[in-house]
Amino acid sequence: MDVLDSIKQQITENHVILFMKGSPNAPQCGFSARTVQALMACGQRFAYVDVLSNPEIRAELPKYANWPTFPQLWVNGELIGGCDIVTEMHEKGELKPLIDAAVVTAN
Repeated sequence: MDVLDSIKQQITENHVILFMKGSPNAPQCGFSARTVQALMACGQRFAYVDVLSNPEIRAELPKYANWPTFPQLWVNGELIGGCDIVTEMHEKGELKPLIDAAVVTAN
């Protein structure tokens, strides 16, 4: 399976997935850390991919998504955005309903 197929499969099979630097328990950049905090505050499980451990995904996902930076949050196959968008949605109370609905869809 090539890298793009792998990316598509991960996005399709996980209703909420975060492509980030590091892991939720050990983020490797401040942007990933802030995004994880906002997601964890929603109280739902989410998948993640450490792009530092997956250099092919790190190289190809920005082209696939037309989004140059990490982290990238995907919900129900749609790119939501990066740190600024996710934290702003969390502050406005918009993130939790989106995540909750995606998790309900998954079950």
